[in-house]
Order: sequence, then C-alpha cells, then structure tokens
Amino acid sequence: MTSSTTSRIALVTGANKGVGRAITRQLAELGLTVWLGARDTERGQRAEAELRGLGLDVRFVHLDVTDEASVALAAKHIEQNGGRLDALVNNAGISRPWLAPSETPIGNVRASLETNVVGVVNVTNAMLPLLRRSDAARIVNISSVLGSITAAAENHDPTSVFPDGGFPATLGYTMSKAAVNSLTVHYANELRAEGILVNAVSPNWVPTDANDNTGILTLEQGARMPVRMATLPVGGPTGTFVCSDATGDGVILPW
Repeated sequence: MTSSTTSRIALVTGANKGVGRAITRQLAELGLTVWLGARDTERGQRAEAELRGLGLDVRFVHLDVTDEASVALAAKHIEQNGGRLDALVNNAGISRPWLAPSETPIGNVRASLETNVVGVVNVTNAMLPLLRRSDAARIVNISSVLGSITAAAENHDPTSVFPDGGFPATLGYTMSKAAVNSLTVHYANELRAEGILVNAVSPNWVPTDANDNTGILTLEQGARMPVRMATLPVGGPTGTFVCSDATGDGVILPW
C-alpha cells in the first residue's frame, strides 16, 4: 500500500466526542472509512449521523473497551463489513478529578488502569487479526504529556505547559498514560517485522470534559498528530512518543 489513504479503513475508540471525534472527522476528511467506536449507543449514533451529514464515511460501532465480549463483537462486525483495518486509534480513556496521590481513592486508580491500559490491550489484541490483513497497518495509542516520567520529575519547570509550571497529579491517570507508553514500545517491537507501526501520541492540552474544557490547543489542532501517525507512509517511525503542537509539525516527548 502506498501513502494514499484511498479506501483505507480505520477504527477510533471513544470517538463520539472530544479529540476522538476530531480524529475521526479528520481521518474521514482524508478519504478513510472510519468506524466510530463508542460505548453509548445513542451518543455514538448521533455523532455518526452528524459526521455523515458532512458527507463523510463514518460508521458507528458499539464498543466498550473494558468489556471483552463487546470488543469481540465490534471486531466481528468490522470484519463482516470491511474485512480489515488499516489504522487503529486507541483513544478511549477516562480521567478523575485532580487529587494529590495520597488523597486518591484506590477505586479511581483501578478504573483508570482498567479503561486506559487494559482497554488498549483488549482492543489491540482483538483487532490485530484485521490489522494484519492490511499491508500498511498503523496503531496509535493516545497518551498524554502527563504520562511522561521526565515531565513529572520536572514539575517545577517554569517552561512547563502546565499552569504555573505545576504537574496536576491524578495518580490513576498519570500512571495509566505512563503504562500506555510502555505497552506502545512492547507492541512496536513485536510488530516491527510485520511492518505494523505503533506509536504513542499526546494531543497536548486540549479542551475536554476532563479538564473543564480548557487548553492551549483546539481539538482540531490536537487531532493533527494522531491523524498523521495513523496515516504514516511505509518506512515511518515506530515506537515513538510525540505530541501535537500549534505549528502542526509536532514534537518528540521525553519518556
């Protein structure tokens, strides 16, 4: 397959709103058929209708990343209605209110890890047979600069992207994104010989429900780098951690 996106097929999880929806829209605008994965059927179908109203080939598929049966059914549905996947964007994730580590309820940690980490493994493993039918498959794991251990260690850096140079430590979320970075490297190493490129991407600080709709980039800007990594040409990078920025070029993040 060349770098052309004609007739390519992608799946974006957690895609009915926020940066997931922006990624879905941009991929579809490039000419891809995009499966819009969402656990809430009503919201997913509404997002599908709105994007299809723009002339985009977007198709809702019910998918709860924490439910193995749901993920298996989604994989079967995509196989029956497309036969393969060329790109998987593991975007679905949750966050909890910002709390100090010592004040974080253990239930919040468990929920974050179950959705943000186990969910990525669950979906990736279920979709790999479909990705292996592509001759240029791409996997993008949505991470965060909050998952960078280097950034956490430099939490008083005045050049930090965070307000006042602080590091808003929600233990479960930051742990989960660091784990996403780790599993990205493991999958990249396993799948390298097959030509499947696997990268971790931070959309940067964009307005979402999790941060009271604040940020330094728009959702559209934040989606650019995930979209670029989902449509990399043959020979592109794998096993990297990159971040969207205002220029659109993106930056490499420290682990």
